Amino acid sequence: MGKRAGRSPFVETVLTVIYAVLIAIVIRTVLFEPFNIPSGSMRPTLEVGDYLFVSKFSYGYSRYSMPFGLGLFSGRIFGSDPERGDVVVFRKPSEPTTDYIKRIVGLPGDKIQVTDGVLSINGTPVPRVRVDDYLEQLPNGGVRRIEQYRETLPNGVTYLTFNLIDGSKADNTGVYEVPPGHYFAMGDNRDDSIDSRYPPEIGGVGFVPAENLVGRADLIFFSSDGSASLLEPWNWFGAIRYNRLLQVIR
Repeated sequence: MGKRAGRSPFVETVLTVIYAVLIAIVIRTVLFEPFNIPSGSMRPTLEVGDYLFVSKFSYGYSRYSMPFGLGLFSGRIFGSDPERGDVVVFRKPSEPTTDYIKRIVGLPGDKIQVTDGVLSINGTPVPRVRVDDYLEQLPNGGVRRIEQYRETLPNGVTYLTFNLIDGSKADNTGVYEVPPGHYFAMGDNRDDSIDSRYPPEIGGVGFVPAENLVGRADLIFFSSDGSASLLEPWNWFGAIRYNRLLQVIR
């Protein structure tokens, strides 16, 4: 089929660009949105420099699913509930323009507590097993050993956590009762994560409202160790973490 009569090549090009932009907006709004990891709060599951696809449709849609957070409606539509253990992107309740990524460990009605670094759900400690230390390569060529534990939630979801400091501020908490329509989220890097253990009054996250959920982190599609800048294309391939590409997030 030839070009539509009366349209110049310039108009055809402009329309093609417009259609491509509209398709990209629809995909970003309805299906998947890319995010990058700027901090180490979810190590070792997610590393600084990881780039993720977050599924927007997993929990339905809220105003935070819309581009620029447009308040077209309140609550969630086509909503479904996160499962315990999901890694989620959400808007920080006290700073609704800021995206956070954490793991959901507490569901509505749960009682959550941390004692000597051990997470408890409804009075039952979550099993965790010490595994081999994580060996972190330092810029000076040295190696840092980090304690790792494999934690397994009641529904069988299992993942690794870091223990950087024994007896840190959030290793012992009171009991948090998760209110209806809210969730309790924690970082896997337990001593380097501002999460639901910290109330909003001191800059923490507190309970996460269902409306603030943006989506579920599903896949690492790219990862860079940050050793190459945009002005050093000859180093780009050496900076890629090939072992993390296309890694499913659990």
